[in-house]
Amino acid sequence: MSSPCFVHYQRHGAIAQLTLDRPDTHNAIATRQDCADLIAAVQRAQDEPGVSCLLLTGRGRSFCAGGNLKAMKDRNGIGPLDSVAATRRNYKDGVQAVIRALWDCELPMVAAINGHAIGLGLDLACLCDIRVAADTATFASSFIKLGIIPGDGGAWILPRIVGLSKASEMILTGQTLDATEALACGIVSRVVAPDALLPTAIALAEAVTANPAKALRLAKRLLREGQQQGLREVLELSAAFQALAHESADHAEAVDAFLQKRPPRFTGD
Repeated sequence: MSSPCFVHYQRHGAIAQLTLDRPDTHNAIATRQDCADLIAAVQRAQDEPGVSCLLLTGRGRSFCAGGNLKAMKDRNGIGPLDSVAATRRNYKDGVQAVIRALWDCELPMVAAINGHAIGLGLDLACLCDIRVAADTATFASSFIKLGIIPGDGGAWILPRIVGLSKASEMILTGQTLDATEALACGIVSRVVAPDALLPTAIALAEAVTANPAKALRLAKRLLREGQQQGLREVLELSAAFQALAHESADHAEAVDAFLQKRPPRFTGD
């Protein structure tokens, strides 16, 4: 019998909520199929009509505890296999494919970090655009504690969130941060009580989806490119994207609504 899908998918209006759904293993990612489930859910959200924001969370006491250590020890999961070459390919085609899918996602993404965000779990959260945590959440880039390194690209992801010095401290010590420390260094932008986490994250996602869908995707892409390109390149891309945005029906509606002092009625066109 096949195991249930790793990701539970549900809609809240224009929001697609993706819930990592293995609470008995702290939502650790164990298999290549788990990776495929998450990639498929992200792609479904991008392709589904009417979705303009993605919300990522976990069920139970953890957001995502990273990789599954039992599968790692047994050499049959997302990590080591029977040779160095096979392990390298396993990372590129499994975990790193998840990272690429989240990085390339055109939808704005909100992370509701309900508990432990460890290793790969921390990096999944950091790929989301807006991150909110329960005050019981914990955060660690703890690969070094297992004698390994961030094989998922965390050495590129984390410095862009917290800066090189703090990222080096986290990666080289493997120490755990509580939610207050995560807020102070910019891993999250808000910390709330556990029972307020999902309502807060949904409210933020609704504030995002109140805006024109095409402009949201363009703005998200500019933010992504701004982390990689120089100012001149981003200015060039901004001019191109702005030219497209000016021709959208939702832009015309926004201007009309402002001038007529009424709420806009966006259609996604």
